[in-house]
Amino acid sequence: MRFSLNVPNFGDFADARNVAALAVAAEEAGWDALFLWDHVVHYKDAPRPVGDPWMLLTAAALATSRIGLGTLVTPVPRRRPHQLARQVATLDRISGGRVIFAAGLGGPVEDEYGSFGEPTDEVLLAERLDEGLGLLERYWTGERVTHHGRHFHADDVALLPRPVQSPRPPVWIAGFWPNRRPMRRAARWDGAVPLFRSAGHGRTPPADEVRELVTYVRRHRPDGRRDVPFEVVVGGVAPGNGRASAARDVIGPLLDAGATWWDERLPIDHPDLAHFGTVLARAEQGPPRL
Repeated sequence: MRFSLNVPNFGDFADARNVAALAVAAEEAGWDALFLWDHVVHYKDAPRPVGDPWMLLTAAALATSRIGLGTLVTPVPRRRPHQLARQVATLDRISGGRVIFAAGLGGPVEDEYGSFGEPTDEVLLAERLDEGLGLLERYWTGERVTHHGRHFHADDVALLPRPVQSPRPPVWIAGFWPNRRPMRRAARWDGAVPLFRSAGHGRTPPADEVRELVTYVRRHRPDGRRDVPFEVVVGGVAPGNGRASAARDVIGPLLDAGATWWDERLPIDHPDLAHFGTVLARAEQGPPRL
């Protein structure tokens, strides 16, 4: 199992210097990746500093050499795929091939889409997500792309330079379990980043639900990809300070159920969710020991 830290792109983490310092501490302590949220306002009735995740991750990339970097998750439907493809490829080159790209619908939809005149119908947004993901994959080849879809268009254009990673950065897909459609989408890519309706962000999901999800995704993997490694990312708050026995009690059942990543994340209602000092102290303790 691999281990990541997860922080919002607002509050203290809207400051690129804090994100870079956290990335350095996480790398030195042995974490495998640092993930940022990708919001423009989050909840608009609670204004706060918000940073662009790709700028923040660039600062982290320039300060580190090993740790993986990415978003959990980027709302592809509110992005222009050609601009997003360029951002991801640029970060992948700056970092020497360390980007992990996670995608979903994002939310809250009314605040992050509707506030800017973007569509809020989730069926339409799911169409944009699928079409956008297909375009990203094509753009990252560096080859010429012509596409005339329902939502996006491209006329004989190649985006260079392409990412360092081949054939592209890994793509993970988010969704709420037990909703099936997002996990069928994830099965076509490289990983799943589920949230669970029975356990909110930052709270450990039940192992039996993780096992059910893993079984479902494996059943829907396309022919020819069933033997390709597939990541399943779950998270919460694990005991730190070298408390291996306590960490095993929390994470061990999830590992047995098929999870491959533990993503350390505070609950969304935690008062220190976006507090640099709190998260830095946890980063310096290092990942859970199993």
